[in-house]
Amino acid sequence: MKFVITLMLFLLTSTTTLLAAEYRYVTDQFKIMMRTGESASHKIKRTITSGARLELLSSNRETGYSKVRLPSGIEGFVLTRQLLNDPVAREKLAAANERLKELQAAPDQLTAKLSSLQEEHATLVQNHEILEHDKKNLEQELSGIKRTASNAIRVTNERNELRQQVTNLTRELEDLKQENRELSNDTAQNWFIIGAGVVIAGIVIGLILPHLRVQSRRSKSSWDSF
Repeated sequence: MKFVITLMLFLLTSTTTLLAAEYRYVTDQFKIMMRTGESASHKIKRTITSGARLELLSSNRETGYSKVRLPSGIEGFVLTRQLLNDPVAREKLAAANERLKELQAAPDQLTAKLSSLQEEHATLVQNHEILEHDKKNLEQELSGIKRTASNAIRVTNERNELRQQVTNLTRELEDLKQENRELSNDTAQNWFIIGAGVVIAGIVIGLILPHLRVQSRRSKSSWDSF
């Protein structure tokens, strides 16, 4: 049990402390060596110049080494005491001079930027006017298309109505023709019957009339004999 506790304490004291996105800077006194491991016996991987910015990945108090990453992505181990929390004075001075140059050039840059923005604004205004004009034209075209579509629908409806009327009139005309044919047939049939009746009546009269004459003569003769 004591061995386990001792082992845990040893691991806790020797465990590497992980730091997220924490940076360190190389001291400005000399160049430092990046090694492949946490001791002077490990192979030198890179020589890092003073003032270089390194990303701190972890630190090991037991070995006195820290794991770092260069901006290029290369990782290795350096002595923790050779790292600083802030940039060295030389780097600070260079940064200050660079910032001063930026500030001195700022008026000219701002003037140029303002001119560029004004040109962009004028271009945007012109484009807006063009778009507004195009919008009005499109709205007018759309209105014309709607009117044309409305007229086309109206014409189509009227044409369909006329077609229906023509169909109805054609049907009525056929009905009238059929009735006319039927009436013509009935009239012809009536005249045929009348004609046939007249002929038959003539025949009957022709047959009866001689007999009536003979009988009349006989009757007259009988009266004369008396």
